[in-house]
Amino acid sequence: MGQEDVIRLDPWGVSSIKDYRRLMEEFGIQPIESAPLKELPQLHRLIRRGFIFGHRDLNLIIKAVKEGREYAVMTGIKPSGDYHLGTKVTAEEFIYFTNLSSKAMGFFAIADLEAYADNKIPLEKSREIAISNLMDLLALGLDPKRVYVYRQSEEMNVLKLAFIFSRAVTYNMMEAIYGDKPFGLYYSALVQAGDILLPQLPEHGGPKPTLVPVGADQDPHIRLTRDIARKYREDFGFILPAAVYHKLIRDLTGSMKMSKRNPMGILYLTDSLESARKKIFSAFTGGRATAEEQKKLGGTPEVCTIFVELLSMHFLEDDKKLKEWYWDCKTGRILCGECKAKAWEIISRWLSEHQRKREQMRDVAVKLLEEHTLT
Repeated sequence: MGQEDVIRLDPWGVSSIKDYRRLMEEFGIQPIESAPLKELPQLHRLIRRGFIFGHRDLNLIIKAVKEGREYAVMTGIKPSGDYHLGTKVTAEEFIYFTNLSSKAMGFFAIADLEAYADNKIPLEKSREIAISNLMDLLALGLDPKRVYVYRQSEEMNVLKLAFIFSRAVTYNMMEAIYGDKPFGLYYSALVQAGDILLPQLPEHGGPKPTLVPVGADQDPHIRLTRDIARKYREDFGFILPAAVYHKLIRDLTGSMKMSKRNPMGILYLTDSLESARKKIFSAFTGGRATAEEQKKLGGTPEVCTIFVELLSMHFLEDDKKLKEWYWDCKTGRILCGECKAKAWEIISRWLSEHQRKREQMRDVAVKLLEEHTLT
């Protein structure tokens, strides 16, 4: 096996996944097709188009939806900057699974302790960023009446769980899961385990199926938490948390995971239209060397960030139109400049509308954050 084929999962750094099938085999993730998806009232485009590729125990959530029983959907964000397309994926999954049933409750953690441990962001600065993040989440469709929002540093139940869970792990175990990391990151992983299992405490209705939507690089957190839930099942009655996994989104250069570490390759939901347009018209495509060659041989939409990361994953909901767009590129009926111009019309309208909505959500975001703040 070559070095380039090695699977590397780093929730805080750079991950490397070339083969998602091998990832599932190596870590025991089930293919998304193995879940009874037909029993869901509707399928999100991320599922229909294969971006959500795997799961652990999703059948428990689908059963709860079908039988009208309570379940929780848990996610969070490390408040280190504005929402971008990578974080939008998880946000949409969170909203989708919460909206599948009136019996579902969302739990949203502001991971300010992790932001401090990983990025040295002061807690008060995290609060300001968190308000902006919540504005985006609400603008994307989150129902403020069906979500419990909290800051890790303020949620005593999470901190207590993290301390309790510390008895179940050793330094060698954490190093085996995460590699050699500063101890603060190891402890933030235990805090995340507390986040994931918080919905099952008596204060929130007791044990229940809980779903965590994550990117593939976050699986170490899921495996750690499921192991901890097994060890403390007798004490707390925990049900092992379920998870769905989405593929890592490349940046607009087509070369790496979309990350705040590369601002020119990342599309923020708060970008000005001028900035967003510049990034999109500079994005990596699947075009040929010349227009003549592309008209003759066609493009390769499978590797194009405009087609895959922007249209397929985010901005073109209609499957029929997406298929037509694919074949226009594949057969050379459209060149990259025209493609980018057409895509920009769709994306600019979406960004303008989203930014209008998010500004209307500021007061609601502040209220959500303050409702669960210690005084």
